Amino acid sequence: MTQERRCLFAGSWRASPNAIRMNQSMRLLRRDVLLSGIGALAAWGVAGAAPAPVPSPAASDAVDSDIARFMDISHCLTDRTELDSAVGAALYAGIVQASAERKAQIAALYDLKNKHRLITASELAKAAEKADKSLKDAIHDIMVGWYRGVAGGKVVVYRTALMFDITKDAIYPKTYAAGGPFYWTSKPPEVARPTGLPALSPSPFVVEPT
Repeated sequence: MTQERRCLFAGSWRASPNAIRMNQSMRLLRRDVLLSGIGALAAWGVAGAAPAPVPSPAASDAVDSDIARFMDISHCLTDRTELDSAVGAALYAGIVQASAERKAQIAALYDLKNKHRLITASELAKAAEKADKSLKDAIHDIMVGWYRGVAGGKVVVYRTALMFDITKDAIYPKTYAAGGPFYWTSKPPEVARPTGLPALSPSPFVVEPT
């Protein structure tokens, strides 16, 4: 028993904080699916209500399908072919747990994208806002999740947030020093001015607490 505890401890301290958070988010998402059925079954035993079906592997498969749809939408909105699926699962869990309507809205975005064969982020964003203005909020949450690493008002990832990937050749994340001694004294490389136009209508500016 002592040896098993030492092994568990050794494995945990080697894991990065981001990996620990993502594993916890995945466990919480799957746990919520299972506990919903277990809770209903317990309520029946106490109050005499109709028995609820015991959760089956199909419930876990449904969660995986939801995450797969989220990843498909994310690839389109970020215009990226490669995204970390573990990060995506953690972001999805945070987004849908923070807002009840997000799960249905993400499914609606997925259906809209495939129905009209939309490829780029601009095409999907314009079509989504035209079809249902509330989908704009879902798009906003998805983009904030990937670029800032925040979902449901909580930090899910930090170093791997896409906002740092865009400027990784010039700016390092706070608390990270990827260069050598006094690297900050050299002039950073020039960054090209963006030429694209926004696909969504303007949103109100919100000052967040620091």
